Amino acid sequence: MSEIAAKAPTRPRRRLIVSRLVPYLLLQALIVIATILGLRLLQPSDPDDFAISGFSLREDGASRPVILPHFTSSRYSLADPPLYTGAFTFRRDDAAAGWSVFLPRFSNAVEVAVNGVVVLDSRRDANANRPDRNTPQIALIPASLLRDGSNEITVRLFVWGPLKGFLDTVYVGPDAALRPAFETRTLLFVTLQVVFSAWQSILAVILAIMWLMRRHEPVYGVLAVAMVLGVVQAFVPPPVPPALTPRLAAVLLASAPTESALIVMFGVLFFGWRWPRYGTLLFAPGLIIFVVGLIAGPPLPRILFLVLGIPTVGISLFLMACVTATAVVRRQDAASFTIGCAVTIVLTCWVHDMLSVFEIVTNERIFVSRLSYSAMLVAIGAGLTWRFARALNQVDSFAGQLVTRVREAEERLKASFAREEERARAAALANERTRLMRDLHDGLGGQLVSIVALSERGQEGATITDAARAALKDLRLVIDSMDDIGGDLMLALGSWRERATAQLRPHDIALDWRVATPQGLPLHPELRPWHVIQIVRILDEAVTNAVKHAQARNIAVTIETLDGGQGPYGVISVSDDGCGFAQTGGETAGASQTAPGLRNMRSRAARCGAALDLGSDASGTRVRLQLPQIFPDSDAAGG
Repeated sequence: MSEIAAKAPTRPRRRLIVSRLVPYLLLQALIVIATILGLRLLQPSDPDDFAISGFSLREDGASRPVILPHFTSSRYSLADPPLYTGAFTFRRDDAAAGWSVFLPRFSNAVEVAVNGVVVLDSRRDANANRPDRNTPQIALIPASLLRDGSNEITVRLFVWGPLKGFLDTVYVGPDAALRPAFETRTLLFVTLQVVFSAWQSILAVILAIMWLMRRHEPVYGVLAVAMVLGVVQAFVPPPVPPALTPRLAAVLLASAPTESALIVMFGVLFFGWRWPRYGTLLFAPGLIIFVVGLIAGPPLPRILFLVLGIPTVGISLFLMACVTATAVVRRQDAASFTIGCAVTIVLTCWVHDMLSVFEIVTNERIFVSRLSYSAMLVAIGAGLTWRFARALNQVDSFAGQLVTRVREAEERLKASFAREEERARAAALANERTRLMRDLHDGLGGQLVSIVALSERGQEGATITDAARAALKDLRLVIDSMDDIGGDLMLALGSWRERATAQLRPHDIALDWRVATPQGLPLHPELRPWHVIQIVRILDEAVTNAVKHAQARNIAVTIETLDGGQGPYGVISVSDDGCGFAQTGGETAGASQTAPGLRNMRSRAARCGAALDLGSDASGTRVRLQLPQIFPDSDAAGG
């Protein structure tokens, strides 16, 4: 039962794979057929009326008749190259048109002579001798060389491998008739290749910049390196033997298998898979060709390229086709379909070229895999660039939406802050109203009650007058505390000094006002009116105790700013020269009149976050109020 349960989920999965893979393979078969038909339809049409097919070939010391197109038997013949000898007919009536000799295809280099005079040598142009470029050649025949009737044409074919030499049909006739075919082939096999390579170089720069900006995505860098190798193959002319430049030849020959291996790596990384360790073996053929090219002579790297390089390209294309097919089955997206179709086209072109290499196709040698390969790279690079640009557009769109949402959230926060500020303002106003009512009730209210009680008992006018003055004083204190002093406590102390001086004058008590530091007290932006009231009432209590109980003649008030290491703080000291009072354990003893006032002073200091120190002896009483560095927000600090 367990085996049946294990096999059950695999059946739908297999059906899903088959349902996706079979249509994809059928599509690739159609693409293969379309590619083959396209290669046939795009085959350039040459002017057959001026074709010369019958030649006599002298090769390896023997002569024999041949029919063009023809493959030589040798792969390396520079000292004694194959010599093709043929004839064409010229009429004097055609002299005004101007005649040319046109060679659609050859490998590797040719030297054409008419009536013994050389009119074309492709070795003068290194790019004309590239087997992957299918470069045609045309040359005007000077009218003085042409004879009425039969004329001789010879073609020397220089071959330096690794493939056998090949000579396509030779055309001799009016230049006006041959030139269109030459320009068509040049457009298809030279100009188009250069255009793709130039576009490839631009995309390589763009992809390199994209990789530098996004180091965590190596797929851009891998494709950029592959494109750079393709550009090197396109624009660096290969050496023409007998020129010995083995290092450059090794680089050019090794770049093709290395480039194909990089394309496989790109496919694996592009579809989100990890590059396996054994995948580095795919780069071994290119490395071997390069090292051998640096050490050995020129022929050996070309032989290794035929044995290792070309099969590596085919294996890489096959692996890339498998990778894209797997991606199609798993992802079912446009990118995998597009790349898979492009790989199929290139693989078909590579098979077409191999058929020509192994002489299975004997009527032509037109290599199209390099052209299709460049087109595939350009298409992939353009697709990556488009995907990157689309991602940037999505990022910009998301950024715009994010900015809009942030702006909306900011507006909501501003509205919330405004409501909270309004609530805080209302709460502060209510707290201030409550505090003001409490101060009026505890201070002025009690004193008014005392005045009423004294009046009802028929007390003397002086007593009622003192009580009324005390009530007026407390009312002024409450009113003064409402003033905005900007956190400068010195302004409130200045008003208190005037009231204290007026209070002490009837008792003949001198007030000594001292500011020990130039700045007086530090500014406190957090200072609130109820802080000022508590401080002023502490000072009032100290002065009142000195007047009523200490029998003092002098009262000194000292104001200074000290630095305790964590910041400056203010200190207000009030001392008198009265008789003092006795203290036991920090509490008063034998001075019942002053005990409630001292407890109130400590309570008020605690509510302000200040520290109150009391000292008294026979020489007088000293009250030291150490202000906090930052005043508390709540007046319930002291309980």
